[in-house]
Amino acid sequence: MLRVQTVASNSNDVAIPDMFVRPETEQPGFTTVHGVKLEVPIIDFSNPDEGKVLNEIMEASKKWGMFQIVNHEIPSHVISKLQSVGKEFFESPQEEKELYAKDPESKSIEGYGTKLQKELNGKKGWVDHLFHIIWPLSSINYRFWPKNPPSYREANEEYLKYLHGVVDKLFKSMSIGLGFEENELKEAAGGDDMIHLLKINYYPPCPFPDLVVGVPPHTDMSYITILVPNDVQGLQAFRDGHWYDVKYVPNALVIHIGDQMEIMSNGKYKAVFHRTTVSKDETRISWPVFIEPQPEYEVGPHPKLVNENNPPKYKTKKYKDYAYCKLNKIPQ
Repeated sequence: MLRVQTVASNSNDVAIPDMFVRPETEQPGFTTVHGVKLEVPIIDFSNPDEGKVLNEIMEASKKWGMFQIVNHEIPSHVISKLQSVGKEFFESPQEEKELYAKDPESKSIEGYGTKLQKELNGKKGWVDHLFHIIWPLSSINYRFWPKNPPSYREANEEYLKYLHGVVDKLFKSMSIGLGFEENELKEAAGGDDMIHLLKINYYPPCPFPDLVVGVPPHTDMSYITILVPNDVQGLQAFRDGHWYDVKYVPNALVIHIGDQMEIMSNGKYKAVFHRTTVSKDETRISWPVFIEPQPEYEVGPHPKLVNENNPPKYKTKKYKDYAYCKLNKIPQ
């Protein structure tokens, strides 16, 4: 398998393989609004005015599909450790990373790899990744958790402990925002059985960053995504017909509304259309956790949000079927 990290280490300032070069209409150099940082809503999770926090989450979920939360009560040393062990894994020898490679025959996306979805026109993203489930315990396959560094598992489990609180608070706020009881939305989404799928995106430096994208434009398949970035700029969102850099906020968690939340809310909350760019000189790494249904779980518009005046805008289907269509570019 061709790995982007290997391509990057072998590339020079003369050319990069054509498979990474996007058409002009997709190149960040042409399509980014330069000189403007998109200031998506920043929400202070520690604000004692809970009504204000709730309202900000609801408004951002409807109007932006993304926001950043600060003072989220995940200690900075816990996040630093998560980042440190992930970075160390990607800096380990290539043959060691390949021990965790995903099985091409498997339907699961867990494991180390490069290709995730059907590539249109054979174009590849400038990124390698590692996927593994971190919750619930019954769904974890430790074969995909790196043994090196030795503290990898401990760092991920420590992060997860704090992450539960963030997930609960987001679901409660979004539930009340839809006119439900505070626990109703989480229960409708699968409760404590929801999969928490961690991904590490590793974007090595690229000599021609204006010609490539890291991850192509997409919406996440999840209910919500909770993302820890490093400090290298790269996240972009599509707003009013244009691509903008999303302003990096130190110590913030980036929250994306995903497809399943848009479906369950019958379109009240909007999934954010986003992509990533890469840097000429620095390595960008991000750690999204996708909160998503179990494969067999059926997701559709919540019955309370559907009536004669407001018919269902989306089909109800098993999550595994939704994911299969999305990854293979089959209309839903």
